Amino acid sequence: MTETVVVALKRFLPDAERIAAFLHADVIEYTPSVFPDLFPTARRIVAIMSMGIAVRGIAPLLHDKWTDPAVVVVSPDFRFAIPLIGGHHGANELAKELAGLGLVPVITTATEATGRDSVEGIARRSGCDIINKDSTRAVNAAMLDADVPVHAVKGPGIVIAGPDVSILVMKGEYTVGVGCRKGITAEEVTGAIRTALAESGISQEDVLVYATTAKKLHEAGLAAGVGALSGNLIFLDDDTINAITGTSPSRAGKIGLLGVAEPAALAVSRKKELVMGKKIYGRVTVAIAH
Repeated sequence: MTETVVVALKRFLPDAERIAAFLHADVIEYTPSVFPDLFPTARRIVAIMSMGIAVRGIAPLLHDKWTDPAVVVVSPDFRFAIPLIGGHHGANELAKELAGLGLVPVITTATEATGRDSVEGIARRSGCDIINKDSTRAVNAAMLDADVPVHAVKGPGIVIAGPDVSILVMKGEYTVGVGCRKGITAEEVTGAIRTALAESGISQEDVLVYATTAKKLHEAGLAAGVGALSGNLIFLDDDTINAITGTSPSRAGKIGLLGVAEPAALAVSRKKELVMGKKIYGRVTVAIAH
């Protein structure tokens, strides 16, 4: 099955076939179980039915706007394409794509509706992922009132940002948490990370971001080692690290933390799953999540 699926009541299946041919999508006739069946795998859903049917069908399934599929409702008269959920996460784009069939996109997200940009739109166009997703609410709100500057920072480097600053990094699937001893060298860091990635069968290009504790902010060797891998290193505050549960026992309690490598990797990961629990390579500790 493709990532895009068109769902329609039986009487609207001919229109569903038109849309599916245009989008290179699959067609499924509506049943009460269709949305629960599709939500785990589909990334884009076009529903040809009344808005009420679609809302009642997907409401119990909603979990997180960053992972839920984009859903666009096409009105039964085949006039309007209305993003129902996931406007900033593919639904607006899908509705505009359907304009190619003569449908009118009905965009309701504030930024796009007023002709402004959004953090999600910038990230999508630049091929990046948003690390601190909670920041987008404040940044998008600011974009409604004025142009918000976008600063491109080429590493190696360190970025210290507040909660109303969205941080974008190039796309990748895995996150790497790194802990180290004081006075670590760049060569030790680079060697440990390369070994950990090789043991896990992961290429450097598949790493979204590297993370550690803010207590290592002044470890030049750590920043330089990650920079040598062309990676992005972010520093997490104590509260963020200590909010992560289910990690291995750690000696980091001596510095007021539940751990470093594992919670740092999990804190910035998408699925919050460890791929490789922490391993110690000399004076460097590495954990990998996705």
